[in-house]
Amino acid sequence: MSIFSRIKTLLSSNVNDVISKAEKPEKMLNQLVIDMNEQLIESKKAVAMAIADEKKLEREVLNQQAQSQEWERKAMLAVQAGKDDLAKDALLRKQEYDNAWGEYKKQWEAQHASVDKLKQSLRELQNKIEEAQRKKNLLVARAKRAEAQQKIQSTISSISGNHSAFDAFDRMAAKVDQLEAQAEATQELEDFSSNASLDKRFEELEKSGNSADLMLLELKEKMKALPDKSG
Repeated sequence: MSIFSRIKTLLSSNVNDVISKAEKPEKMLNQLVIDMNEQLIESKKAVAMAIADEKKLEREVLNQQAQSQEWERKAMLAVQAGKDDLAKDALLRKQEYDNAWGEYKKQWEAQHASVDKLKQSLRELQNKIEEAQRKKNLLVARAKRAEAQQKIQSTISSISGNHSAFDAFDRMAAKVDQLEAQAEATQELEDFSSNASLDKRFEELEKSGNSADLMLLELKEKMKALPDKSG
């Protein structure tokens, strides 16, 4: 399994874990982004190692090619010196390096193609992680909005289902109405008592005035009936 296949499996596992445990979406999404970035770092290390291997193979290809060219130069030198046997040995050694150069070249080309694919996969992974980071805030905002809506709906449902609470409000309203009525009745009685007391006082005053007048009249009539002692 390639490094990116393992990363894909791990990220899929993390996503499923986040979804199943999404009690706190913000915390889970932050952790998921952290995990993605950690895997991105590991992926970059793996690609860097692959590039290093490619560079080693490339250097070996150039080295084998240089050795082949060197032995060819020596073969030419031997021919110029009239030493054909030595020239043949040099050519055989050149052939060995040519064969090795061919094998290393195949390995380098394959590694080069592999590195190109790894780089492309790495760029795609990095783009996806950057996209996930951009979407994270939107997802968090949506999650918070949904959570707030759920709490409000739960509160409304709780209040609607709690008939005793509404009954208590109704009873309290009736109690307040009763208290207000009692207070009005008490005030009305006090006003009535006050008015009655005032009326009674004036009645007594009027009565007392009438009695005095009658007694004065009676006194004057009595005095008229008496003999006149002035003469």
